[in-house]
Amino acid sequence: MTGDASDADAADEAGLRAAFLAHGRELVGFARRRLNDPTHAEDVVQETFARAWRSRGRFEPSLGTMRTWLFAIERRVLLDVHSRWNRDAAERLEDEDMVLEDDRIDEALLSLQITSALSALDAEHRLVITELYLNGRSGPEIAALFGIPEGTVRSRAYYALRSLRAHMDDNGWDR
Repeated sequence: MTGDASDADAADEAGLRAAFLAHGRELVGFARRRLNDPTHAEDVVQETFARAWRSRGRFEPSLGTMRTWLFAIERRVLLDVHSRWNRDAAERLEDEDMVLEDDRIDEALLSLQITSALSALDAEHRLVITELYLNGRSGPEIAALFGIPEGTVRSRAYYALRSLRAHMDDNGWDR
């Protein structure tokens, strides 16, 4: 191996390390949202960077940014993971209409997470959050509707949001 090849590998390694520092956390977050599993998300990012290393000669800065290139690789890794996970289940399906699209799956998972988080609240807090965020009512409207002071509405909203954040953090969900 010549000195030039070794120097090029060292430069490539430094560039990939810099890319990991710049984009690794964002890639992990993206994978976590898609998989809802922190361990597998980290595996996906590791595989993303392994594939990026193996195909580093194909990166063309004139065609896009390093971030875009890495997300394209990660998307393919995620598709491979989903394919592996769903292969057995998909083989058992008799009706193609039963296969949900990725967006519908994401919506269903998000709906389950929201339902779970809301059910963790007490009734008064859940009512205020539901009226504020799902029914689009203002604080004064909620106060008038339920005959409670506006300050109570604000206080319940504050503590409800705090509880929701804690519930999400406890379950490893991204906010």
